[in-house]
Amino acid sequence: MQLLSKDKTRDHIFTAVVLALSLILILIPSVPQKPGAGHSERARALVISTDNSELEQYGIVKTGNQEVNMEILNGSFKGETTSSTNILMGKLELDKMFAPGDKALVVIDMDDQGGLIYANIIDHYRVTTEMVLLILFILLLIIYAGWTGFNAVISFAFTGIMIWKILIPGFLAGINPILVSLVTVALISAVIIFLVGGLTKKGLTAFIGTVSGIVFTSLLSVIFGKAFHIHGAIKPFSETLLYSGYAYLDLNAIFISGIFIASSGAVMDIAMDISASMHEIIHKKPDIHFRELILSGLKVGRSVVGTMTTTLLLAYSGGYTALLMVFMAQGTPFLNVINLSYVSAEILHTLVGSFGLVLVAPLTAFTGGIIYWKTGE
Repeated sequence: MQLLSKDKTRDHIFTAVVLALSLILILIPSVPQKPGAGHSERARALVISTDNSELEQYGIVKTGNQEVNMEILNGSFKGETTSSTNILMGKLELDKMFAPGDKALVVIDMDDQGGLIYANIIDHYRVTTEMVLLILFILLLIIYAGWTGFNAVISFAFTGIMIWKILIPGFLAGINPILVSLVTVALISAVIIFLVGGLTKKGLTAFIGTVSGIVFTSLLSVIFGKAFHIHGAIKPFSETLLYSGYAYLDLNAIFISGIFIASSGAVMDIAMDISASMHEIIHKKPDIHFRELILSGLKVGRSVVGTMTTTLLLAYSGGYTALLMVFMAQGTPFLNVINLSYVSAEILHTLVGSFGLVLVAPLTAFTGGIIYWKTGE
C-alpha cells in the first residue's frame, strides 16, 4: 500500500511538471511578428446585410465581389459598423458566402493613432463552436476514464502546444526538420506514455519501443523518400512558404518528417498495448520464462499490427476520397493513378508508416522481456 501511494505521488508530481511546462510553452512567442503586424486587430463581427449584385454565377461556382456590412462585436471597435469586400475566386474549397445574421472573423487594419482603416472579412467565425466541441470531448474523457482521462487531456493539450510552439517554429527557423521532428516526437511520446501509463516499467517499456520504432521509421522515410523522387512542395501550401520569405526551407526534409510524425501515434499505441499486456502476464505469472514472455509479447503484437496497418490506410485514404472519385469518374487507369506524385506521396506515407508499426512490435516485445524478466513488474 505504501509503495502504491509513492507511485501515485510520483505520478501526480509528473503531471504537475507537465502542466507547468505547458504553461511556460504557451507564454513563449511562436513566430516574431513581421513589420506592420502590430497595426491590426482580430475581432468577431455580425453580418448585418450583403450586396451580391457584383457576383456572377458560372455553373456551381460564383466569382466577383460580395459587399458585406457588419457590426464589430468585440475589441477596440466594439459596436462600430463597417463594410468589407468578400472576393470570390471561383474555387469552392476557398470561397465563402455570407448572409445576414452570420458571424465572421475580421482583421481590422489600424493607422498609427489606432483608428480603423479597413476591416478585412476572413471567414465564418467558428471558434465558439470549436470550443464547445472541445469542452464536450474533455468532459466525456474525464467522466469515462477519471484520473487517466484527466492525464489524457493534459497530454492532448501538451501535444498541440509542442507542435505549435516548438515543431512549427523550428521548421520556420530553418533548423534541420528531421532532427526537430525526432526530438519533438520523442518528448511528446514520453509525456503521453508516462502520463497515461505512469512512471513505471510499463511506461518505460512502451517509451523505448516507441522511440525505437520512430527512429526506424524515420530512416525508412529518408531512404524511400529519395527513391520515390517526390519533392516536398507536393504538400498543400508548401510552395506558398517559398514565396513568403522562407525560400531557405528544406521542403523535402519537412515532407519526410511528416511521414514518421503522422505514424508516431499509431506506433505509440502498439508499444503501449504490448507493454501493458506483458505487464499483466508477468503480474499473473511472475515465474514465467524469458523466452515465453517475449513470445507472448510478439503474439499480442501480431494481432494489434494486423488491425493498425489497416487503420493507417483508412486514415490516409479517407482524406482523398473526392480525388479518388474524380479518377474513377474520368476513367483514369489504376497504373496512372498510383504513379501520380501526390498519390505516390500518400502511398509512401501509408507503407513507411506501416513498416514502423510492424517493427515496433518485436522491438517492444524484446525490450519488455528484458525489463520485466530482469526486475519483475
